[in-house]
Amino acid sequence: MPNYVLSFHGEMGPMPDDPEVMEAQMAEWGAWYGSMGDSLVDGGAPFGETSAIGADGSTVTPPASMTGYTVISVADMAAATAIAQGCPVLKNGHSVQISQTIDMG
Repeated sequence: MPNYVLSFHGEMGPMPDDPEVMEAQMAEWGAWYGSMGDSLVDGGAPFGETSAIGADGSTVTPPASMTGYTVISVADMAAATAIAQGCPVLKNGHSVQISQTIDMG
C-alpha cells in the first residue's frame, strides 16, 4: 500500500496555558490517531520556527505555513482523504494537504 503524508497548514497559535484545554486537545489527537489503526505509519510532529531558502541561496518567506505532519499507509487517495477529514486541525480553520509518496526503492 502506498504511503501518504498529511501536512497541516495554518497559523500556529500559542499552546494553551490551561491544562484542561491542553488535555482535551491531546485527547482529540489521540482519538484521531487511534481511529487509524494499522494505517498510521508515523504520527509525525508539530513544527516550530520555519525558514526557506530561495534558488539563489537567500532566505525567503516560506510559501505556506506548514504546522505539522502525519504519515499513513492506505489503499488509495480516497482512503487518505477520509482519514484527513477527521484531523483535529480542521476545527481551527486550518487545512490538510494529502500527498502520496513515491517509492524510489
